[in-house]
Amino acid sequence: MSSQEEILSDGRFSRVARDPRFWEMPEKERKIKIDKRFRAMFHDKKFKLKYTVDKRGRPVNYTSTENLRKFYALSESDSDLSEDDSKEHAEKKKKKKRAKPKGKADS
Repeated sequence: MSSQEEILSDGRFSRVARDPRFWEMPEKERKIKIDKRFRAMFHDKKFKLKYTVDKRGRPVNYTSTENLRKFYALSESDSDLSEDDSKEHAEKKKKKKRAKPKGKADS
């Protein structure tokens, strides 16, 4: 088989190398921007599915949250807020975990 460089140097396919329709999409434009109204989908349990097998039946360790991060990005103005929110969300989880054992001890 020929390498990619040999194909592009071939005169018959030189037009493909110059045509913007065949260029790779930049990383910044590849992901859809999500504003602050929908940022909960990155950490909410309602949006998380755990897959145990792929479409061919092979076992996988995969969640739908990874797909969300792959295809969606927070908008630039909200990215700072999202980092703060994720920290707050983690702190809330820690507080809930700490509060539960105390409540169990009182019962």
